[in-house]
Amino acid sequence: MPMTEQATGAHHPQPRARSGGQQPVTVEDVTGAQSLIRSLEEVGADIVFGIPGGAILPAYDPMMDSSKVRHVLVRHEQGAGHAATGYAQATGKVGVCMATSGPGATNLVTPIADAHMDSVPLVAITGQVASQAIGTDAFQEADICGITMPITKHNWLVTNADDIPRTIAEAFHVASTGRPGPVLVDIAKDALQARTRFVWPPQTELPGYRPVTKPHAKQIREAARLITQARRPVLYVGGGVLKARASDELRVLAELTGAPVTTTLMALGSFPDTHPQHLGMPGMHGTVAAVTALQKADLIVALGARFDDRVTGRLDSFAPLAKVVHADIDPAEIGKNRMADVPIVGDAREVITDLVTAVRAEHAGGQVGDYAAWWVDLNRWRQTYPLGYDLPADGSLSPQQVIERIGQLAPQGTVYAAGVGQHQMWASHFIEYQEPATWLNSGGAGTMGYAVPAAMGAKAGRPDRTVWAIDGDGCFQMTNQELATCALNDIPIKVAIINNGALGMVRQWQTLFYNQRYSNTVLHSGPGNRAPGEKKLAGTRVPDFVKLAEAMGCVGLRCEDPAQLDAVIEKANSINDRPVVVDFIVHEDAMVWPMVAAGTSNDEVMAARGVRPDFGDNEDD
Repeated sequence: MPMTEQATGAHHPQPRARSGGQQPVTVEDVTGAQSLIRSLEEVGADIVFGIPGGAILPAYDPMMDSSKVRHVLVRHEQGAGHAATGYAQATGKVGVCMATSGPGATNLVTPIADAHMDSVPLVAITGQVASQAIGTDAFQEADICGITMPITKHNWLVTNADDIPRTIAEAFHVASTGRPGPVLVDIAKDALQARTRFVWPPQTELPGYRPVTKPHAKQIREAARLITQARRPVLYVGGGVLKARASDELRVLAELTGAPVTTTLMALGSFPDTHPQHLGMPGMHGTVAAVTALQKADLIVALGARFDDRVTGRLDSFAPLAKVVHADIDPAEIGKNRMADVPIVGDAREVITDLVTAVRAEHAGGQVGDYAAWWVDLNRWRQTYPLGYDLPADGSLSPQQVIERIGQLAPQGTVYAAGVGQHQMWASHFIEYQEPATWLNSGGAGTMGYAVPAAMGAKAGRPDRTVWAIDGDGCFQMTNQELATCALNDIPIKVAIINNGALGMVRQWQTLFYNQRYSNTVLHSGPGNRAPGEKKLAGTRVPDFVKLAEAMGCVGLRCEDPAQLDAVIEKANSINDRPVVVDFIVHEDAMVWPMVAAGTSNDEVMAARGVRPDFGDNEDD
């Protein structure tokens, strides 16, 4: 993309010179590959997830020469990309992954797209065929810059070894500033092999890329005025607040105004779940209180959120009574889906800090919002329609209960990485997130297979924290090979497989919208769980996840009895010298509620199957 995005570097690490002086460091006569590794050291990259291959192979040789950069040899490039994402989300640093040309590079496309959707700072480094062979359909050639152009903030093709330090410095700067996101650096093999001089810090060249942090004061004052005049305001908080490290400022603003707070799937942990002003997550599977508060609000203050379709439901019916204050670091997001009455371009921390000052000024002038009647409604909704679940009548494990107990028994500060599907929604509902960077998931892209490698990256970056991957049996089978990576690299993650024998979320849709015609959603055989034409293996489940875990050097456990649930979780928590995989056999018919069916209005939220809330009369509607 053109270098026109407004950005902020206030809260992100910048390319830095070697400590100890202002003079450039020059090393004569190194290879491009050595220059690459030195550049990674200088920008502060401490871990690279990747797999060597022909075109990138020169870069791997210098890693043996006491490099400060730790390389983690993954089992699939997709795992490298998701691990780099998990590392970035858990640490706030830039994640780095590396692959060779052709299929190695194209295997990174999914995690790059995933990072792009969720604004994760990621630098993907790929090898390319020799420069004179580019465009000839050479062996393992792919135009990875062209392929990834729509899903990166920017990408570079490097054919001159002298350009490597400058390009790496620029890549880390672009990835980590403004709206964070993935970038790609494609380096021709002959550039890695050529002799060059390493000079640091380099002169960067990013014309048009102008960091902007400070919001416009007039817009801030107008937003504060609307907040204090509103009767039914809602703070709609998105992942941008986490990216800006603005959680403390958000809490100050919320408590100062007294307004209710909703946090999106990407913002969980930015505001304590247990705070009395927190209504929960909005959207398709959000809490009834959060969904309804947005629908009936007269003012929405959107902070680092993008009015995603999973939050708004049918857009033309979303929050029909509300004025909108929309603050975002990316000006392209403002007005994209919902018109903003007060648009504010700026870093979320700067915006919220200035809003606090402006609201205090309003209060000092005698203008204080009165939300007492609003809180009567909000409290009635969340008391009448709380999150909950029923235990299966047959005595089998409830998936919600499994996830809830994992959260309750895990050590304080545990990081959770979730796959995509029912287990993702249950993990967002039934685990309490009290601090930032403890909830990692694939929100925008909804990438199955994210959890295990992301948990691996998070644990590599935060070895002091317990890391649980909450996965489904479908997601787990996409990337479970990275358990071998974890076992061999001393990365002791814990994996909970919520095993209902099916692609659970797809099966839920088939139950609700396809007359219970379960076409190709059954994953393995078991009593009452066999697809038409599937070979019956009496009493077995394929694969056996316990044996699979053990084969990859992990501890494998299984739990089917609710009476053993706590003991199994506590055993998993007690093992910290190798990865642990727990196969939780759960009831197959559990569903995620609340729910707004795709394409419908949020007014049609269902608290449970066939149950639509009755909100009563509201004189302001």
